[in-house]
Amino acid sequence: MEAKLPLKESRQALAEAERPAGGPARVTIVKTKAEQGLSEAYAAIADALPGGDGVRDVRERAIGRFEALGLPHRRIEAWKYTDLRNAMKVALPPAVGDDTEVTEADVAAALGPLADIAADRAVFVNGAYRSDLSQLASLKDILGSPLSAALNDKSDKDAADLLRLNDRDDDAVLALNTAYVTDGAVVAIAKKAKLAKPLLLVFVRAGSEPHLAATRNVVSVGDGAEATIIEAFVSVPGAAKSGQHNTVTEIAVGDGATVTHIQCTVDAGEVMHLANWLVDVGANADYRGFQFTSGVALARNGLAVTFKGEDAKIDLSGVFLARKTQHVDTTLVVDHAVPACLSRELFKGVLEDEARGIFQGKVIVRPDAQKSDGKQIAQVLMLSPNAEFDSKPELEIYADDVVCGHGSTSADLDEDLLFYCRSRGIPEPEARALLIESFVGEALAKVERDDVREALTEVARGWLADAAKRTR
Repeated sequence: MEAKLPLKESRQALAEAERPAGGPARVTIVKTKAEQGLSEAYAAIADALPGGDGVRDVRERAIGRFEALGLPHRRIEAWKYTDLRNAMKVALPPAVGDDTEVTEADVAAALGPLADIAADRAVFVNGAYRSDLSQLASLKDILGSPLSAALNDKSDKDAADLLRLNDRDDDAVLALNTAYVTDGAVVAIAKKAKLAKPLLLVFVRAGSEPHLAATRNVVSVGDGAEATIIEAFVSVPGAAKSGQHNTVTEIAVGDGATVTHIQCTVDAGEVMHLANWLVDVGANADYRGFQFTSGVALARNGLAVTFKGEDAKIDLSGVFLARKTQHVDTTLVVDHAVPACLSRELFKGVLEDEARGIFQGKVIVRPDAQKSDGKQIAQVLMLSPNAEFDSKPELEIYADDVVCGHGSTSADLDEDLLFYCRSRGIPEPEARALLIESFVGEALAKVERDDVREALTEVARGWLADAAKRTR
């Protein structure tokens, strides 16, 4: 049997491996309180995390990689506008083996309008799967299990493969997810299957004590299949004011498959939400992703989509709503790695008070990816002179026969339109709400299922109505 180094020594070995051959020792960087806390917390819970020796090896390498990198900061280009090293003051205790009491009524209250969607539902409370709250009986063309069970039940190699993120070891947030992940959904949708209902993955924050939860979903969609997958991140009434969630969703879209993928993050309080989508799209496939974010203190939504087969198309869109000092960062990379693919991105935000919104959109067209077509637009309504919107569109084009473009705008409500509404007898608060809803409605219209779109619109209306009343 191969000898294994103790955890501390294995991290030191990793640090040595990072040093250039023959070069001097790296300069020691002072760790923040949060960075120290994350390392210490992992050491304390490592034995309680799901998985055998192979999974443990992957986790230890990931925490070692995190310790080498540290939390991302503004000197890293992709994190230029979201200095996580400065924003994360403390590392909250990780949720492991959580058994907080939550009822179906609590879940329904947390979901709000989303609870009315007719969907097969898998519920995770504080990062742990809850079969008593889940409803999956009608699924016939799907093979799935909680990630925790897969990590424990599969062979050492197969279980470890569920956590490996090849070629992505330069991302500290992904490394933290690999080290800490407790649960999530492992889903395999059969070839040519057509799911009658959406699959709703509900991640609930509950309990009076703040905590860190880490979850991961691994989804494969067979060739020619059709599916709608919804991720909802919510909190039950009475949940702790603070919280941290690090989540990753990997999706492999088969050739000719059609996938609608929606994320709805709605919370209140000092919550930090770090999400990453890693999507591979096969030939002739159609992938539609939508993200809705409101109520969190800091949200970082990372989207990385790669075309793996020709003649595929993607449509990425979203709505983010922020007030007070809330911070919402949408950073996406669309990689046209093969020819003849089409990508569209449309993101709309509403900012008031001293809120900050960020949109970073990069489209890469590889040398052989001729006939690529990519366009992206980011638009924001600024309801306060103190709000801030940072937009950084990027095009990296290495092919000749392509059509690519981008645009970004930010503005206040149109006073002429507001006057028109008021002249027709509509009170100012209602007029503002109508105009704001019309603005975000273009993005919401990208959600094709009527019941899902109406639920998201209803969630938005509550926020928008309050914003209209608060805006002068």
